[in-house]
Amino acid sequence: MPTQEKIESVEDLKRRLSGVKTVLLAEYRGLTVQQLSDLRRQLRSVSAEYKVVKNRLAKLALSKDLAGVHKLLKGPTGIVISKEDPVAVAKVLHTFARTNQALVIKAGFVEGQMLEPAGLKALADLPSREALRAQIVGAIQGPLAQLVGLVQAPQRELVYVLAQRGKNAEETSPTT
Repeated sequence: MPTQEKIESVEDLKRRLSGVKTVLLAEYRGLTVQQLSDLRRQLRSVSAEYKVVKNRLAKLALSKDLAGVHKLLKGPTGIVISKEDPVAVAKVLHTFARTNQALVIKAGFVEGQMLEPAGLKALADLPSREALRAQIVGAIQGPLAQLVGLVQAPQRELVYVLAQRGKNAEETSPTT
């Protein structure tokens, strides 16, 4: 018989999972309370949250869209939930996992696709959105600067020729 607390827990998790872009699963066995608090703080900085729930309750709360996650809910599993940028979440999680070997990233559901740990690592290695924008602007700006230089070249050359001609005319003119 489900207790009221468990029913509320499932409903709360369903509410949190509605409209998410990213759901990542990580095994937290071996992490201290301080390390988990540090992970939660880092994830909050990128608009994500880390929640430890019972696997059975998590299976009840997961929608059909996230059905692929069911088979990964074994052992002590924490769920990272985000409605924002999945790249930033993956970066924070991988950075934390590098310094805290006890955290094992199992898999993730990112914008409709299941990703294995290798796919999440590749996602974490992507440059940030701002860096990508800067690269695009740089790629566009380079050819445009060359085009401006080419358009201005004939005028610049004409001015140079006229200046040289004026200098030559002064040198060859008779002085009185």
